[in-house]
Amino acid sequence: MQQIGNLDLRTFEEEEKQTNFYCNTFSHHLRTHHAAISIPHRHSFFLTVLFTQGSGIHEIDFERYEIRAGSLFMLNPGQTHHWELSEDIEGVIFFHSQIFFDVQFSQQSVYNFPFFYSVHNPSALFLEADSYHKVKEQFLQLLHEYQKPDIQSAQKLASLLNCLYIDLSRLYLQGEKQLLLRVEQNSSYLRQLETLIEKNYKSEKSAAAYADQLNISMRHLNRLTQKTLNKSTTQLITERVILEARRLLVYHSSSLAEIAYQLGYEDYAYFSRLFKKWTGQTPSEFSKIYQNA
Repeated sequence: MQQIGNLDLRTFEEEEKQTNFYCNTFSHHLRTHHAAISIPHRHSFFLTVLFTQGSGIHEIDFERYEIRAGSLFMLNPGQTHHWELSEDIEGVIFFHSQIFFDVQFSQQSVYNFPFFYSVHNPSALFLEADSYHKVKEQFLQLLHEYQKPDIQSAQKLASLLNCLYIDLSRLYLQGEKQLLLRVEQNSSYLRQLETLIEKNYKSEKSAAAYADQLNISMRHLNRLTQKTLNKSTTQLITERVILEARRLLVYHSSSLAEIAYQLGYEDYAYFSRLFKKWTGQTPSEFSKIYQNA
């Protein structure tokens, strides 16, 4: 059974470029790091990739997306993904740490961009011809600056990155301009909530407990999550549990009862009913489908 690799930015950075930033053509990245990235894995950093040629499938936390020219993906730290790629695949890929961006822009955070502010937001953007060429050029500017650094290259890279993320945010939110305002107003609470859920979802399933930790009422917290994500706090907690259950079922050899226990459920029958309610399959059915895929 495959295990999930956990990749650190230092795995990819060149020795003379320890900048918390990495950029490469996708084909060269694939040739150089094939062993690490050809199996399901996750990262400790932010990943963005634009495909310019080829085809395939990109699976991110069990959501499958088409790869074609103009497919763009933006992953948060911790998300699990893998690719199925054609031989002629090409594009530009870059990684960076949170501190790389945030230290350059003290009044904002990388988490303020809509594709990063919540792991519940889609990780994919499919560019049409008019926007594709502009975005491609921005990726190539990043690549050029990274490959041929000059005076204040870190600042230049951060500035290029900021402009790219702003333009991608506009494309990401096309037709939903009010969503950007809601994100800016509520992203602090939402980021805190998701951080708390990430730390505690195995042991704490109560929405009220998370509201207490945030020092707000459960009613107010639910209004925030409904307004920004159209989901209740309980849904966010349960979705995180189900995601981890899927990961354990596919990538670990523990028994079903052991997986339920790891996730905080002593009663496997209850856990199985919960899993089926959210996925439409029992844990054993889900596991068999992936093992036979």
